[in-house]
Amino acid sequence: MSAIGAVSPGVAEPMIPTQRRLTLLCLAALTIMSGATVAPSLPALEAHFAQHENIALLSRLILSLPALMIALCAPLAGLISDRYGRRRLLIMAVSIYTLAGASTLLQDSLEGLLASRILLGIAVAGTMTSVSALVGDYFSPAQRQVYMSQQGAFISLGGVVCLMAGGLLADIHWRAPFAIYAVAILLIPAVLRYLPEPSRNTAHQMRSGAKKETPYWPAFALLLGAAMFNSLAFFLIPTQLPFLLQELGIDTPSLAGIAIATSNLVGALASLTLYPRARDHLGKTGVFALGFAVMAFGMGLIAGAESLYAVMIATAIYGAGMGTLIPHIFATGLELAAPTLRGRISGALAASVFIGQFLSPLVSQPWIDRFGLASGFSAASCALIVFAGLALTLHWLKPKPSMEMNLQ
Repeated sequence: MSAIGAVSPGVAEPMIPTQRRLTLLCLAALTIMSGATVAPSLPALEAHFAQHENIALLSRLILSLPALMIALCAPLAGLISDRYGRRRLLIMAVSIYTLAGASTLLQDSLEGLLASRILLGIAVAGTMTSVSALVGDYFSPAQRQVYMSQQGAFISLGGVVCLMAGGLLADIHWRAPFAIYAVAILLIPAVLRYLPEPSRNTAHQMRSGAKKETPYWPAFALLLGAAMFNSLAFFLIPTQLPFLLQELGIDTPSLAGIAIATSNLVGALASLTLYPRARDHLGKTGVFALGFAVMAFGMGLIAGAESLYAVMIATAIYGAGMGTLIPHIFATGLELAAPTLRGRISGALAASVFIGQFLSPLVSQPWIDRFGLASGFSAASCALIVFAGLALTLHWLKPKPSMEMNLQ
């Protein structure tokens, strides 16, 4: 079988089938479902297991424990994907995702619930790594830029749907949102029909425009650091915002879901509109500076918010920065990856993203216990300003020739 989508010089790039694009987009949305779905349930879950010691931290781990497993397993998933194929891993991962997610409905203990979240994280590692590698396989560099903005929007919109549905179901019972995970099984027929296993031959590598087997490691290390810190800051919203709203007298789970979903909705719009323009006008490092700066402003507004309306405005501003930055991180990573290393590069990116999510409550909870919830968001805003300044410095410094094509 020839390489999927291989083209000869001077020949127009082939159109990507709509069914394939939609299947990839739906699979990508499973990653945000792993956390967003149950975020509105956290306060009620904490109250249900109040007899457990350190339940404040353990309840946050319900959201972030899958992230640890993704961080640990994604590099291995990338290696398996490169050696044995994307589709086999993807089918197995989606099947485990469904079983692990829905099994939480039957868990009567906090330990069993945490165990199911571990298994869910392993499944997300395989899903996210396979999908990212397939995007690199199927799409040309130009098509990839368009797709990544669409994926960022689709993931954000998926987050809106999951948060709204999770919030409404949490109004019924804290356990009810876990039923949403069962819908993942519906994607397996689409994977079998619309996602053929790409061949990795010479024509495929030439089509991708890769000229070297390894990325420029200093640039890639900076990218991994940005991905990790972005997730560490972002995860304050689903893990801590419901509790901040409680302090403001807003203790309805569905309203917490709406407040969190606002950032995802604006993030979707930013991915489709702001990100392409920022990429064209600011360059790669300029987008990082813009994204971190906007996120810092939004996080600072969350810290000072005194009403649901103020919180929603703040999360909307934060979402604009997040929606610009997230697709940029993955698009840049795929640009740095040679075809034979795409699985491993995708795995490294996934690991960085999700280790940041796992570390978020471990870093933020001690600070919040000592200084308060609002102070936690203020500290995150200050850290984001520092990262925006570092990105701006890199943007204005003249890069060395070896870095220019990677960073500028």
